[in-house]
Amino acid sequence: MKKVAIVYHSGYGHTTKAAEAVQAGVAANGAAAELILIDAEGNITEAQWASLAAADAIVFGSPTYMGTVSWQFKKFADASSKPWYHQQWKNKIAAGFTNSATMNGDKLSTLQYLFTFSQQHSMIWVGTGLMPSNSKAAQRNDVNYVGSFSGLMTQSPSDSSPEEGPLPGDLETAKLFGQRIAEVAKKFS
Repeated sequence: MKKVAIVYHSGYGHTTKAAEAVQAGVAANGAAAELILIDAEGNITEAQWASLAAADAIVFGSPTYMGTVSWQFKKFADASSKPWYHQQWKNKIAAGFTNSATMNGDKLSTLQYLFTFSQQHSMIWVGTGLMPSNSKAAQRNDVNYVGSFSGLMTQSPSDSSPEEGPLPGDLETAKLFGQRIAEVAKKFS
């Protein structure tokens, strides 16, 4: 069974909802999925570092703050220099996701950061593989309404609780993204 680690930071709980939906998609495709929450100080445990080393795929997630990842995620990324030095994550599958309060919110900048981070680790990046919902008939709760190919983008209004956002269509997009990550990980046996 393939193992997927989902390592992410969530400032208010919305990014956690996206991570849980990605996890559900991974599990629906027959892979094991572990959530690794980067704490409020930007740290993970030694056991969680070991889980990343043992994973077949690593999915990175962060809210978009000021056009990039949160400082907590950046601290985690900087702390990954030891696995980087030993190329511990080389040829693992990588993917990324982000959430912000606006439809755009410069989320692409965050995904580009996560992509570059994965490439520093010599990983193999996977995008959503989903067509956008961009016709006149499209509704906000359609799959990939935000229209991202590079990675998962979800949106939660700034005054919403995690129970109110991301919306169901974004969470369904996250599940489908998780399924694709597990599918690609299986192909790299």
